[in-house]
Amino acid sequence: MTNTSSATARTSPPFAADEAVMLGAWLDFHRATLALKCEGLTPDQLRERACPPSSLSLLGLVRHLTEVERHWFRQVLDGQELDPAGRYWSDEFPDGDFDLVDGADPVADTAAWQQEVAFARSAAEGLPLDTVGRGQWRGNEVTLRWILVHMIEEYARHNGHADLLRERIDGSTGE
Repeated sequence: MTNTSSATARTSPPFAADEAVMLGAWLDFHRATLALKCEGLTPDQLRERACPPSSLSLLGLVRHLTEVERHWFRQVLDGQELDPAGRYWSDEFPDGDFDLVDGADPVADTAAWQQEVAFARSAAEGLPLDTVGRGQWRGNEVTLRWILVHMIEEYARHNGHADLLRERIDGSTGE
């Protein structure tokens, strides 16, 4: 994420496709959008906060979405038993994904995000959208369709934040 040229390939979703292809394409489009918003920045720029009292930063968004990918695809879809504390947060620091970026390593955190995205793609590959996850969310069964729609919403909302953060850092704008 710290190079000066765009290394991230972002493919527009198809205008006509079956539902599974369409949902997967939109999710990948939004994942690539976040990567593009972070591309070409220094570690300090990735850690830069929006404005007080917000602890929002581009690196915080990457860390947060790592947690989100991990939760929905590993824990809910795949049924894995995970440590109750997240990768970046704990009971002591419930917003650690955002709040604890000052000493964080953007390269390692980006690699962790990419690993979770790769796992998510693999876990969902070939499953019917009506597949019910092996784990639950607050006592509810959740389908792959719901997870994909939720993930698109999650990334779209946070990519709006990423737009504003990137513009504040270096004036860069764009979809």
